[in-house]
Amino acid sequence: MKGKSRILEEYEVNPHTLMLKPVEYGAKTFTEIIEMGDVILSPFKPMDILKKSCEFFGSSYQGRKDGTKELIGISYKAPIMLNPHMSMFLFPTVSPVKSECMWISHSHVTSYAAAENGQTSVTFQNRESHLVPISYSSFENQMLRTSSLRIAYSQRVSEMESKYTMKSFYLKNKTNA
Repeated sequence: MKGKSRILEEYEVNPHTLMLKPVEYGAKTFTEIIEMGDVILSPFKPMDILKKSCEFFGSSYQGRKDGTKELIGISYKAPIMLNPHMSMFLFPTVSPVKSECMWISHSHVTSYAAAENGQTSVTFQNRESHLVPISYSSFENQMLRTSSLRIAYSQRVSEMESKYTMKSFYLKNKTNA
């Protein structure tokens, strides 16, 4: 854990959040929150922060997980669409029920590479690199799953917009005829 961390009791994942990382702090698991220009320590577990953030944006974690299953058919290590309007899509590094699970913000990852001991070096938009205890192939799979979720959501929105644009056009021309 970095020495410059400040402790916050209240925290919601936001567009500046890069990663939620569990850290042992005595006998408890805290979260080291890596943001674009900041490192914050929370006395809550990463999953608790994620659940609270889902609720902040009007859904439950289970609701977001169910949405992922509906859109792309994935329920194990499922990426989460926290707030699609702000490009806030996060994915877990391992099963979310495991205490070592980290959550990574998909939109902030600029590159990643295999590192020693089965880890992955992840570089974020702010040019910071972090070692993540996940194999390169698993990390790449999580990136692809999250991309699939983003695309599926965008396609649904586009289909809806096209459908109602055409309907409005039809109704407008019908009344003018």
